[in-house]
Amino acid sequence: MTDAYIYDALRTPRGKGRKDGALHELSALRLSAQTLNALKERNNLSGHAVEDVVWGNVTQVGEQGGCLARSAVLASDLDQSIPGLAINRFCASGLEAVNLAANQVRGGAGNGYIAGGVEMMGRVPMSSDGAAIAVDPSLAMETYFVPQGISADLIATQYGFSRDDADAFAVESQRRAKSAWEDQRFDKSVMTVQDQNGLTILDRDEYMRPETNMQSLGALKPSFKDMGETMPGFDKVALMRYPHLQRIDHIHHAGNSSGIVDGAAALLIGNKAFGQEHGLTPRARIRATAKIGTDPTIMLTGPVPVTEKILKDAGMNIGDIDLFEVNEAFAAVVLRFMQAFDVDHDKVNVNGGSIAMGHPLGATGAIILGTLLDELERSGKSTGLATLCIASGMGAATIIERV
Repeated sequence: MTDAYIYDALRTPRGKGRKDGALHELSALRLSAQTLNALKERNNLSGHAVEDVVWGNVTQVGEQGGCLARSAVLASDLDQSIPGLAINRFCASGLEAVNLAANQVRGGAGNGYIAGGVEMMGRVPMSSDGAAIAVDPSLAMETYFVPQGISADLIATQYGFSRDDADAFAVESQRRAKSAWEDQRFDKSVMTVQDQNGLTILDRDEYMRPETNMQSLGALKPSFKDMGETMPGFDKVALMRYPHLQRIDHIHHAGNSSGIVDGAAALLIGNKAFGQEHGLTPRARIRATAKIGTDPTIMLTGPVPVTEKILKDAGMNIGDIDLFEVNEAFAAVVLRFMQAFDVDHDKVNVNGGSIAMGHPLGATGAIILGTLLDELERSGKSTGLATLCIASGMGAATIIERV
């Protein structure tokens, strides 16, 4: 197998995913094209420089529909000879794009790839494409389907996390994100987004609420209590699958769950020959990738079994990992990960996460992998693991090593 390396990683700032968000005027196509152009310019790519563009986006309908990856290539300054592949593994789409590209390189199917993703949640609402597991009664009943918020509260109930646990985690995410921006830790990777006139419209994550504290979060009502306890009564569905629980404790709300935002991210992946051809120095080696299916009712526990799998596949143990990025879809997801592996919070999401900065579904996996690489370099550490929970019950993970 040929080694696959990360040569570069960049992302847009994350804009509020609503009509008054800074990125709202841009479509997923245009934001993707800007991101591809920025990666191209930073690395002086020309001609048929890469084999393919693998691009994740989750809500593949309307202006995010079709093969958005190919459309983005054509809208960008990349050569039209470069194709594009749009993929969807829900919240891990951006990471899966990188993993797919890396494994293509490792298998000898081309020297270089661009991989990443995009989501414009303010323009194309989450779930507007429909999903068989949610809308087909035969499958929903068979799998004991519940919305993700119910699953997050189910995790909290199953593993003993309180509202205060989740809120304290959220406050810390906000504090870390604020400190990271103040320390300029994201400067290396965050590009400036411009409008059609070349004017800057966003150069900093817009969603953050650094003034958040336990008191302000304590005033928020649980977001999923009503849908759980009233018709259609999703709590009852979940308890049919987990009958040992007496009830579901609803602890999650907007302040300790990931934010709805717009954003994009891209990584440049290649083998040694690719770097030599383009005069580039690799920053990290992709040591291992993994994905797994999990129970679709509790749904969001995937980071635990996929981490167990990737460590076994790589011949490693949890102590071999210096830093972790675990997507903060909901506070309980990361709390469960740390509980399962007895990992200190000082090693996990050290610059904050999606609770503070937002979760642009198709891009987040690529964003957190780039963040992980930057922090490994900044801190002088060697090895990192990025992982995400995934809708319908899946998990994905990637291990990288600095070179």
